[in-house]
Amino acid sequence: MSDTIINAPANTPFIEVLRDFDATPAQLFKVSTDPDLIAQWLGPNNLEMEVVEYDVRPGGRYRYIHRDPSGAEFAFRGVFHAIEPGAMVIQTFEYEGFPGEVSLEKATYTATANGVQLRTWSVFPSIEARDGMVASGMERGLTEGLDKLAALVAKETGR
Repeated sequence: MSDTIINAPANTPFIEVLRDFDATPAQLFKVSTDPDLIAQWLGPNNLEMEVVEYDVRPGGRYRYIHRDPSGAEFAFRGVFHAIEPGAMVIQTFEYEGFPGEVSLEKATYTATANGVQLRTWSVFPSIEARDGMVASGMERGLTEGLDKLAALVAKETGR
């Protein structure tokens, strides 16, 4: 059973993801935004990841490529709009396979009684774009990535 909660209400362009971690907001923020650690957790288990660019600052850009065992590539890019270390990241997200279908994402890091809750809120340009993301296998890849993030946070923090 996954600890990840994904809410994608029908007939809306939104996706909300919630996941609790045994860490402080500052620890989770560091591991989840460190360019040297991103490749260790972001994405599904069966894909290799290459971080091309990951400049976490307002106006900074990111681009990464996932490769499957056959060598097929899936590239993603975006721009960081607002960064509050340990508290929040606002960025765009675009799958290069569907150029121009850009979503806006906000991630918050909120202290809880047992650690920190990561909440991401994504707004897509249309309900069809959101439904396409949900139908793409997003849930499996997202859950596997967040499971790897939890393991990496535990390793990095000694918890």
